[in-house]
Amino acid sequence: MPNMCRVIFVTGGISAGDAVLLNKSVMAKKKKEKKIFILDTNVLLHDYTCIYNFEENDVVIPIVVLEELDKFKRGNDMINFHAREFTRELDKIAGDMLLTGPIPLGDKRGTLHIETGKQFSERVSESFPERTPDHRILAIADYLTQENKENTVVLITKDINLRMKAKSLGVMAEDYQNDKVANLDDLYKGIKIIENIDHDIINKLYEQVDGVPASELKLKDIQPGHHFYILRNSNSSALAHYNPATRMLVRVLKQTTYGIDPRNAEQTFALDALCNPDIQLISLTGKAGTGKTLLALAAALHQHKRYKQIFLARPIVPLANRDLGFLPGDVKEKMDPYMQPLFDNLTVIKHRFSAQSPEFIRINDMIKDEKLVITPLAYIRGRSLSNIFFIVDEAQNLTPHEVKTIITRAGEGTKMVFTGDIEQIDSPYLDSGSNGLSYLSDKMKGLDLFAHVHLVKGERSFLAELASRLL
Repeated sequence: MPNMCRVIFVTGGISAGDAVLLNKSVMAKKKKEKKIFILDTNVLLHDYTCIYNFEENDVVIPIVVLEELDKFKRGNDMINFHAREFTRELDKIAGDMLLTGPIPLGDKRGTLHIETGKQFSERVSESFPERTPDHRILAIADYLTQENKENTVVLITKDINLRMKAKSLGVMAEDYQNDKVANLDDLYKGIKIIENIDHDIINKLYEQVDGVPASELKLKDIQPGHHFYILRNSNSSALAHYNPATRMLVRVLKQTTYGIDPRNAEQTFALDALCNPDIQLISLTGKAGTGKTLLALAAALHQHKRYKQIFLARPIVPLANRDLGFLPGDVKEKMDPYMQPLFDNLTVIKHRFSAQSPEFIRINDMIKDEKLVITPLAYIRGRSLSNIFFIVDEAQNLTPHEVKTIITRAGEGTKMVFTGDIEQIDSPYLDSGSNGLSYLSDKMKGLDLFAHVHLVKGERSFLAELASRLL
């Protein structure tokens, strides 16, 4: 049946009722209008399943992006894994079909189209004479914007500078928002301070080992999951942990853990969570010097009999464009500079004991027997980790998808700890809201097997704290 259109001749104006109907019609049309999203290479390397996250809108991948992905397909890092996985996904979608036209992405989703190279328009050529991959992507985005006046065309890229270039050409550009924390101001801290608590409640916390029923506090907003509280009044205070299984508030005691003493309430909470066998997944955030990695390592050593191995890993993100290839030596020698911060924390713990003490000797024996392993994170992928205390340092440099990949390696009896500073990100395509550590704490909060502690006060030294606060 041919499309029918309704023509209305209006003389002298329209009524209020007609205006409302006309407005609803326009809004409905806009709502149904499909958008066209053009994906940059860094989006696919950030999340190789991203093509399924644009609802009923159409997805376009410039052919230059496939060129760039080809350069990343070899290697053991997460970024190389994502490049290979997306290529396999594309091959599975295409099957025996040619990629010269749109390919359906599935039920209630749009289509996928590979856009071949386009001639630079006059304004693109004048603005960006060099034909770099970014500029070729811009040329395609500019072409599709001009050719699809009835649709909204948006370039999706995690490269801030490329977004600015696109907007200067009149091309809409946005960050990839699917796995981004919505409101950074409300980012989960894991700790709450409650003032004017009744003296009797605090006394009960000191007297009753099993704790106090949370209902006795008569709080309107007891947090679900493992949560920590600083309870105080004019004369006294107490540190407490809410256990979601028993619904009890239990007093948290300061404990020396393999020679490390907590110096503030947040560190006390962190050690309590790290040593709690009921908590299998922990995230620790905080600025440099707050003791995140040191506390995690001390807790792991304290519980060495409970776990088969202790793994300390961190992503390799070179600073100042110093890639591994620039460093001399074999693979181990190339990795050592990136792993050195973990060795530094281990040295701090060893120096708490004399060289003849059982604790000192045990650390050396664990390293020798590979019961304590310090390794790049890339070497962990693909393994099944059972009965292991696994610490991932500098987790703010991981994407949400990478964090998911790591956690899915956890076998029975494994505890996973992610530490990092969300304000100190080395990856150019991540920020405070899109990194894996923020995403983890935001999505896991309230679950019975998860705890999060945000450390505030730097304890490395007065000088380090002063620099962190003022510079």
